Amino acid sequence: MPTSPTLPARLQALLEEKKLTPVGDLQPLSGGDIAAVYQLETQQGTVVVKHDDTASLQGEAEGLRALKAANAPLVIPDVLGQAGEWLIMEALTAQGRGNAAALGEGMRVLHAKHGEQHGWHWDNACGSTPQPNTPLADGRAFQRERRLLPLSAACHERGLLGHALRARIENIADTLETWLPDAPPSLVHGDLWSGNVLHTPDGPALIDPAVYYHFPEVDLAMLTLFGAPGEAFFEAYWDANAPADWPRREALFQLYPLLNHLLLFGVGYRGAVERCVAKLSG
Repeated sequence: MPTSPTLPARLQALLEEKKLTPVGDLQPLSGGDIAAVYQLETQQGTVVVKHDDTASLQGEAEGLRALKAANAPLVIPDVLGQAGEWLIMEALTAQGRGNAAALGEGMRVLHAKHGEQHGWHWDNACGSTPQPNTPLADGRAFQRERRLLPLSAACHERGLLGHALRARIENIADTLETWLPDAPPSLVHGDLWSGNVLHTPDGPALIDPAVYYHFPEVDLAMLTLFGAPGEAFFEAYWDANAPADWPRREALFQLYPLLNHLLLFGVGYRGAVERCVAKLSG
């Protein structure tokens, strides 16, 4: 295969191994706040190339494979190859208008894929924040020990949470068993904000996962945190079986991503954390 002086040697070797012949240079794509993301034309078609640390890309590749293996009616990009700090994936064609009901149905089928314990067999990250996933049998304990307590401690250590607000979060974490029934651990995308949902001609697609097994409301609450997937989404997802305490669950599972935003982006998110805590403390 002809080599390109503009492509890094390790990427070029991976392309050759996967029998992909590049045509032109890497073209930067938007959305690469954590990793560098590119489009690359090849003689075999357009691909997406990501450049990041090896562990992150191994986790993303494994997460995409896990989502695809769940056989939900969702589009998951194929992993074409990963070596070191390079990941090559199928390029998806995005279109402006999506099908909310199809997304809801797809997420319902995805969440029907259950694991033995809450967690994952290795740690990953939510954005750039390390995400501990050591499995636990009880979902309430996992939410407390792997999500709320570590992140509230990290925010407190950086001066982003005062003692009183941290104590309220710890009380919420410590009393989950008083109101939240445990549930079979579902396969979750783990970082399902609207930017990680693409609408393609073949249906809704999921990208950039941080997968693990946990309460399925993790994904739903993330979708509603900064947007609204729409009534058709929830009608398809709940299939007339919505939990009566969904507003409380929504607030609970939004607390972790809000703490993560506070940690990553600073005090501008403290008010949102306080409002979420107030909902759960009332």
